[in-house]
Amino acid sequence: MQRRQFLSASLASSALALTQRGSAQATAGAREYYLVRRYNLQMGPQPALTEKYFADALIPALTRLGLGPVGVLRLEFGPETPAYYVLVPGSSADRLALLDLHLAGDTEFMKAAEPFWSAPATAPPFQRVESTLLVAFEGWPKLVTPAAQDLKGKRIFQLRTYESPSFAAHVRKVEMFNSGEFEIFKNAGCRPMFFGDTLIGSRMPSLTYMLCFAGSQELDAGWNAFRNDPAWKKLSGSPRYNYEAIVSNITNLTLSPLDCSQI
Repeated sequence: MQRRQFLSASLASSALALTQRGSAQATAGAREYYLVRRYNLQMGPQPALTEKYFADALIPALTRLGLGPVGVLRLEFGPETPAYYVLVPGSSADRLALLDLHLAGDTEFMKAAEPFWSAPATAPPFQRVESTLLVAFEGWPKLVTPAAQDLKGKRIFQLRTYESPSFAAHVRKVEMFNSGEFEIFKNAGCRPMFFGDTLIGSRMPSLTYMLCFAGSQELDAGWNAFRNDPAWKKLSGSPRYNYEAIVSNITNLTLSPLDCSQI
């Protein structure tokens, strides 16, 4: 009986959170949106052609559109390499969703992008491109880029995606971040950059966030500090978050920036 009552109360709270979140998204213009694109490639000429496209055509065009800072990142550890990730922050979901139409209308972009954009079918520039559109969490509304001096010129990124078994569980996981997890990450030295709730993408419901580190040793030390933080143990031990699994799958990628990356 107590479990049923707890589940009913939890679901009601989650439904209210969904309603409030939808209302907040309609009114909170300060929250950013993120377009995350994965370029799946094959070994050979594709990586060099794609890197040149990013540097000479895509980033200049996105800058002209007032979008950025743009992250252009190489997948170092994760499934199916080679692959590149592009992170584009913006203030409008519509603008990001229609990005390719805006790019196609930019004559300067089309000229610079020609070898990549119009590559023949016999020599395609990539295998496939996958896109995800996210909205920033209310508690972390904008992309935060670490100061260069804090990283001593070196940086790697973790891109982590949490899938949930239900929409109610997903809402509770987002709530968990907004209930103190940001500060725990910062105190552990993990340098959070963005947290986004998936609006359009595969394997929903899900969320994605990015952390920044000076290197692999700092990454390991940061996660060790996070796991052992008393605040994390208290938060993760809360009956609201641990009575059943609220995350069913985690994708964890390690990325490094290309020379043209703005983050």
